[in-house]
Order: sequence, then structure tokens, then C-alpha cells
Amino acid sequence: MKYTFKTWFTGHYFNIACKKGYKAHGVSSSASEIPSEYKKICLRAKDMNDRKLLMSYLMGIFFIAMNRHTGLSAEENYKIIENALKNNKMFRKGLGTAEKYLDESKIPGRMKWAEENRRRKNENNWVVDVLPKCAEYDLGYDYHECGICKICRDEGCFELAKYLCRLDYVMADMMGAELVRTKTLANGDDVCDFRYSVK
Repeated sequence: MKYTFKTWFTGHYFNIACKKGYKAHGVSSSASEIPSEYKKICLRAKDMNDRKLLMSYLMGIFFIAMNRHTGLSAEENYKIIENALKNNKMFRKGLGTAEKYLDESKIPGRMKWAEENRRRKNENNWVVDVLPKCAEYDLGYDYHECGICKICRDEGCFELAKYLCRLDYVMADMMGAELVRTKTLANGDDVCDFRYSVK
């Protein structure tokens, strides 16, 4: 994929946010190699043209780079990135609120987005069905393909994808939403069944 300013900035943003965590875990000189590794992975990564999920794709790339250079376990690296995002005011503001995220007026746009993704213009896109509000939940997604799983598989570290799945719960909580999910592609299931409700 192209290494644009947005691509660089996203990696830089994650790296700055994680610096406190690196320090707490005694990671010093090796952390300086993470941005370089992130760039290398970006440059060989397959394109992913979904603007809605670009940050998620790049977060997956950044997590791979972390795991190659911090010397920490995947669990320790996950906790660093989780805490970094939880404590980042800009990230929290960008997420918005559950009410805004689950607004039913956004369904037509989401349906159009899902239809576009099913065309698979780029190999590493997500493929999703959008499920409008019903008695059980306010918004549902069935993801049949996942860009994070794909980039992790491409990089020979599919086992890392399951850690980033946990961030979905963190982000839902930060918005004030409840997420129920019984299956994930990262765990070998046939779908990721996201079901969101306002808390």
C-alpha cells in the first residue's frame, strides 16, 4: 500500500501514545525500531480501500511491528496499546458516543458501505453485512472477512489478530455502548457477530 502522510501519521500517533507503556515495561532502544518496521509492513501490505476501517488496518500493522521489536509478549504489548488508547483524550473524542454511533439515520450509508465492500476491490478489505436495529440489539454487523486477520496472516503472525479483537470491547465501553459477540474470525469461526446496544 502507499505510505501516505495519513499512514505515517497514524503510526506516529500510536507510537507516541504507547511511549509511556514502553517505559513502564523497560523497553527503550528497541522501541525506536517500531516506526521503521511499521513503514516496511505498510509498504508491502496489500491495499485496503475502506476509509472507515483504515485506522483499524494500520493499528493491526502497528501491533505487528510492536511484537517484533519490544521483546515483550503479545499479551504485554496488547496491554500497552489498550492502556494507551483508554487514556488518550483525542482517541476518546474521535470515537464519539454510543447514541451518535448507533443513530438509525446512518443505516442507509452503512448498507451502501457494506455493498461496496462485498465487491472486494482490494484483497485485504473487510466484508460485512449490516443488521439494523431489532428487539435484541441496536446495531449488528456480521463480518465475513477481516482486514486485520488478513494482514496478520500475510505477515506470518495470524495468532496476533485475536488480541486486537479485544479492543472492540474497549472501544465500545469508551463510547458507552455494550458489545455482545459470540464468534470471531481470529478464533477460527466463520463470522464475527458484533451486536451493539446503548448501555
